Amino acid sequence: MTAGNAVEAVFRIESARIIAGVTRIVRDVGIAEEIAQDALVAALEQWPEAGVPDNPGAWLMATAKHRAIDLVRRRETYARKLAEVGRTLEETAPPPDEPAGPGDIDDDLLRLIFTACHPVLSAEARIALTLRLLGGLTTDEIARAYLVAEPTVAQRIVRAKRKLATAGVPFEVPYGKDREQRLASVLEVIYLIFNEGYSATTGDDWTRPALCEDAVRLARVLAGLMPKESEVLGLVALLEIQASRMGARTGPEGQPVLLADQNRGRWNQLLVRRGFAALLKAGELGGATGPYAVQAAIAVCHARAGSWAETDWARIAALYAMLPPSPVVELNRAVAVSMADGPEAGLAIVDVLAEEPALAGYHLLPSVRGDLLERVGRTAEARAEFERAATLTRNAAEKALLLRRARGSAPDPR
Repeated sequence: MTAGNAVEAVFRIESARIIAGVTRIVRDVGIAEEIAQDALVAALEQWPEAGVPDNPGAWLMATAKHRAIDLVRRRETYARKLAEVGRTLEETAPPPDEPAGPGDIDDDLLRLIFTACHPVLSAEARIALTLRLLGGLTTDEIARAYLVAEPTVAQRIVRAKRKLATAGVPFEVPYGKDREQRLASVLEVIYLIFNEGYSATTGDDWTRPALCEDAVRLARVLAGLMPKESEVLGLVALLEIQASRMGARTGPEGQPVLLADQNRGRWNQLLVRRGFAALLKAGELGGATGPYAVQAAIAVCHARAGSWAETDWARIAALYAMLPPSPVVELNRAVAVSMADGPEAGLAIVDVLAEEPALAGYHLLPSVRGDLLERVGRTAEARAEFERAATLTRNAAEKALLLRRARGSAPDPR
């Protein structure tokens, strides 16, 4: 790996922590993101000549914090800022915490999520901003994940950062009613970050395990913070069980391995048990029908099955029907229906979804349709669908998989 590639790889992993740590100093997420980018530029300039540091993440964090400190010193309000962040600014460690409220916790990443999910922002802006800051996603990746135009996402992010700065939103994890009001957005953001790690929107790798690890960790922190919130526990259950499959989702050379082909002996049973326990607690609190708990119940069906064929597909189809309706949920239900009632039944659902505008550029629609067409013997049509899906995905590993499936669906030339 070249120094330039190393810089990009490390920054993608560490950017959220750097932005969170710098935000603690400058109290402005927009400025913090700019400073993090400055640290990235410094690494791109210095590492090719000086070599990659032994701890590149710490190097980037220290560089960003020193630049943040310089910025604070240049401000006319330096004395007030110095009092807020303590008198240890020359050190690279985070400054002392401000007085904590009841139930407050020491986690800059969680502070960053709650700050970006402040109610002064619209729900769409909260999610876009947090995915940008915490997940390190580009505006294009967020736009594709949400099936909206890239300029729309870019505008949301710029306006959101400006609004947070204008409103003087504090960098904190709130408590009481303020925390409850922001919880739904926080849960959705953690969920989307995990999904980006589980199936990367773009890049060469099919998965981004570091994002999944951050999402699971943050979900666990929230569960410890809010042990009576059933949907927090539902999210924990879902992410734990999904994360249990990470080691089986890729082959020796990083190639995607679909659920039907995975070696279930490689699934992490500790994570499965944790997920089961969290879902049980959610049910005891009366939250068994919340959307995250329902998705966790679907994951449980897969975890309990000895194989793809032995899965309780009728149960999964019924669980999908319990979720808030959306084109993506209906597409997933179609897969379960096809396994429970035959590919023709699933294909009937997918053919209706083909007219859904929201799925026009969604690569999984032709991918699923190709699979169903292949199962009913319509191989030429299946090949065309896989090829179309390959043109829509931005992930190199997934594109290669879809093209292999297209070749596998080619008619026998004899």
